[in-house]
Amino acid sequence: MPAPSETEDVILFRDLGDYARYLEQKLRDLEIEFQALTEEKEKLIQEVEMLRNKIRRLLTPPLIEAYVIEVLDDDRAIVKSSTGPNLIVQISNDIDKNRLYPNTRVALNQRTFAIVEILPQVEDPYVRGMEVIERPNVSYKDIGGLKEQIREIRETVELPLLEPELFEEIGIDPPKGILLYGPPGCGKTLLAKAVAHETKATFIKVVASELVKKYIGEGARMVRELFALARRKAPSIVFIDEIDAIGGRRSGLSTSGEREVQRTMAQLLSELDGFNPRGNVKIIAATNRIDLLDPALLRPGRFDRIIEVPLPDEEGRLEIFKVHVRKMKISKDISLKTLAKMTIGASGADIKAICTEAGMNAIRNRHKKITMEDFIKAIDKILKGRKTPLPPTVYI
Repeated sequence: MPAPSETEDVILFRDLGDYARYLEQKLRDLEIEFQALTEEKEKLIQEVEMLRNKIRRLLTPPLIEAYVIEVLDDDRAIVKSSTGPNLIVQISNDIDKNRLYPNTRVALNQRTFAIVEILPQVEDPYVRGMEVIERPNVSYKDIGGLKEQIREIRETVELPLLEPELFEEIGIDPPKGILLYGPPGCGKTLLAKAVAHETKATFIKVVASELVKKYIGEGARMVRELFALARRKAPSIVFIDEIDAIGGRRSGLSTSGEREVQRTMAQLLSELDGFNPRGNVKIIAATNRIDLLDPALLRPGRFDRIIEVPLPDEEGRLEIFKVHVRKMKISKDISLKTLAKMTIGASGADIKAICTEAGMNAIRNRHKKITMEDFIKAIDKILKGRKTPLPPTVYI
């Protein structure tokens, strides 16, 4: 059957108004269809462009990795190529020369050997994991009996970071590094954590024994990367605990393992010498055996301020007890002065253990509050076998 003519098509509608509305609806449908096809076309064009870029990248010759040795004045640089020799190469116009400095990792064009890209520095994931993301929640109020040590560490670490203009006015350089020494459990690590809490600096903690590695040169490389991380994260505080693990006295006769430890310490000494005293990186080290450290590590210019953290005296022990019983439910008959007198020779860690043990005694006996008897039993248990005899129990 032949298609109806235009006149016959119009007759199918009641009037011209219905026909006009029909045509308007048809036009809207065509516009929607056109818009959908246009969007699909744009997506296909983007996909084609993406595939072309992928093909171009696959066809691009590989780049050569190199490290900058020296930047010359005439848009050239001396680089150490991964293929072996040192090369004098051109610097591409797209590269900012101010970002090029010795040991910068760059990519070279395979044909012209020009520097075409600045690559991110290679960073050991183990070193990157040393950064403490969240600031420690230890403040100076949580440390008892170390008023003088807190004053010194605030002057030598906090002030240079928070108010460097004070040192510029006087015209002196603040100490580069601080060495904390004393018996175990006396608050050396707590002091470092409190400094990191009070300042807004990045806190990087490492135990010195972790820098000693199996293969030759690995320990020295980790020390370099540790201090490079500190510079990038500045202002920062590097806390090296148990530094005697790598900073022991050097001797002429040694095994291969000891020589590797000495290489690691030599790199540490080199890094300490290269620091600007007024810079935004501060070094804090801690040790229990300062007598084992190499004299080269203790000379001025490396660890300028050496702070002793001794066993607390009676007043210090009283302050430490006050710190630890703040959140504890204790009975009114407890005399902290008596407890301080009973714990001669105890460290801060011992006092914390005594408070914890007293709490456990109260739980064991189903007490609602910790009594003096709980503390006395805890002292007998924690300090049992110590050389210093405990004085007789005296209630005040």
